Amino acid sequence: MHDQGLLIIILLLATGVILVGVLRFLQLPAVFAYLLTGVILGPHALAVVPDLASTRQLAEFGVVFLMFSIGLEFSLSQFMSMRRLIFGMGAAQVLLTSVIFVGIALIIPLSWKTGVILGGILAMSSTAMVIRALAEKMEMQSRHGRIAVSVLLFQDLAVVPLLILIPALAGSAKNLPHDLAMAGLKAVIVLLVLLVIGRPIMRPWFQLVANRKSTELFMLNVLLVTLALAWITEQAGLSLALGAFVAGMLISETAYRYQVEADIAPFRDILLGLFFVTIGMLVDLPAWWANIAWVLTVLLLIVFLKGFLVWGLSRLFGYESGVALRSAIVLAQAGEFGFVLLALANQYQLLPAHVLQPVLGGMLLSMMLAPILVERNGWIARKLVGSYRNHRDQQLTEIRAADLKAHVVLCGYGRVGQSVGRVLEEEAIPFIALDLDPVRVRQAQSAGESIFYGDASRRDVLQAAGIFSARAVVITYANVASSQRVLSIIKELRPELPVVVRAHDDSQLEKLEAAGADEVVPEVNEGALMLASQTLLLIGFPISTVLRRVRRFRQERYQFFRGAFWGGSEPGEDQASARLASIPLGETAFGLHLSLRELNLTSFGVSVVAVRRHGIRGRDPAPDTVLKTGDVLVLFGSPAALTKAELYVLEGNTAQETAVTA
Repeated sequence: MHDQGLLIIILLLATGVILVGVLRFLQLPAVFAYLLTGVILGPHALAVVPDLASTRQLAEFGVVFLMFSIGLEFSLSQFMSMRRLIFGMGAAQVLLTSVIFVGIALIIPLSWKTGVILGGILAMSSTAMVIRALAEKMEMQSRHGRIAVSVLLFQDLAVVPLLILIPALAGSAKNLPHDLAMAGLKAVIVLLVLLVIGRPIMRPWFQLVANRKSTELFMLNVLLVTLALAWITEQAGLSLALGAFVAGMLISETAYRYQVEADIAPFRDILLGLFFVTIGMLVDLPAWWANIAWVLTVLLLIVFLKGFLVWGLSRLFGYESGVALRSAIVLAQAGEFGFVLLALANQYQLLPAHVLQPVLGGMLLSMMLAPILVERNGWIARKLVGSYRNHRDQQLTEIRAADLKAHVVLCGYGRVGQSVGRVLEEEAIPFIALDLDPVRVRQAQSAGESIFYGDASRRDVLQAAGIFSARAVVITYANVASSQRVLSIIKELRPELPVVVRAHDDSQLEKLEAAGADEVVPEVNEGALMLASQTLLLIGFPISTVLRRVRRFRQERYQFFRGAFWGGSEPGEDQASARLASIPLGETAFGLHLSLRELNLTSFGVSVVAVRRHGIRGRDPAPDTVLKTGDVLVLFGSPAALTKAELYVLEGNTAQETAVTA
């Protein structure tokens, strides 16, 4: 039995690795690979992997960590700024979808309970797939992007009451009102207790754990909090996923949100992959073929009925036909949480087999079509809606009408872009700004600003903005990937055109310069430079000296400012980015009496920035510098490289081998 169990695991891993690799090559989501793994190895095909309760229980933890991740992303400020779309259009979409499918279920005929469950399942769209695709296409801030994100946010929230509703529907119809009322009351009480007690406790507790400076302890603590709260909600008669959602919400308010998100990702992705394998095991291909008409019917209902509903709501909320159609296309598919609800309904035997297979088939086919539809949503809208095509042509015509020569193109017109625009205006340099926030564009245009609605990552938009007659381009995006996308197109159209790019800090310099930026301006370093300059002026240094210093630092590409010492947490920063670290050398340190050349710390991927001796810090020490007791080495490198270098300096070859092996 032990050998057989190990063989099953090996077959699952081998099949998953091969299929994930193939589908990644075809640029399809990895979720299909896990579903296909379950289909191929499941009881309805090769029957290699048995459909065991223990496997399903382990897979359920994938859903637990998925809900935990959604809780981490819960932002009250984001909700408030988009509340009209989220609680207006999002709520209407979920409720109307449920009502429509209840009606369809009664016509077929099926029970109203089945209709409610199907409505909840098919109301969901793929948050992961849509958000990722919109971000890659730089459409998050477009009108259809904001609609899609708002509806998806409400769908994610709607999963919580649906997780309560489905078990309640499994009871008798006579006791259903009582069961629903009790489930709702317990949910409110448990959530209030967890939030009221957990909120003041969570921050100091995580601070206490983080101060121990142990990665293993921090990870164990995250698992403890997540699974403990999941267990509490399950004991209250609710679901594991609901408790995990609350745990994510509580941790999202601490400074450790991003670290937790990075630490939990491997557990979530692997267990969620196992969850989709168990979903794939439900697929009965002969049953699909026998019910192919119903499978296609479900697919058409998801794509067209759900799409028409989103289109109608978008029009009702005042959006033009083209924007409404793009929103409908982006959301016209099933989602990950639909499978979660489907598995839960199947667990409580609320869906008959002749209903389960066509629904599962239609959902899977809709998700296979989704990447193509989302990628081509703009093209489809322009082909089908003449007014939208004319509107897009009108936008390009309006941009061309500016008819500027020897001007500057500003990509992005937020606070940074507007500041650059004011300086250019002061110097009588013409400019044209492109932005995807319709509210900002409308307000700025009404104030007489030279700004147009347009996506700077599109060739036709850049050409309309006069890229071939421009003097320079300034890219002010906060997102590095978005800047790289625009840079690639500019360098393709006009390689010699000077491009200045905004960056957050010096860690992004190499990426943007490699993409073709002529100048990269890191906000953090420039802010530090200005603070230092003002300090020197206030304490009496002549302005000529200060300007000479500033000029030298910029000419050296901010090398003087490279790296920083990190504290216990750096919210919002890449946890793997390079930083500074100091290593005091005690009497037993391996590196004592060795020169920096002999230590050869560059082999670990770190550089020696300074050596501090007797309170005096020597920058860029010579390779022949011999280390002495009491010296402090200041190193620059990635966290992993710094750890290996520190072990080597303090403990020698044995520690080096251990570090490399680890």
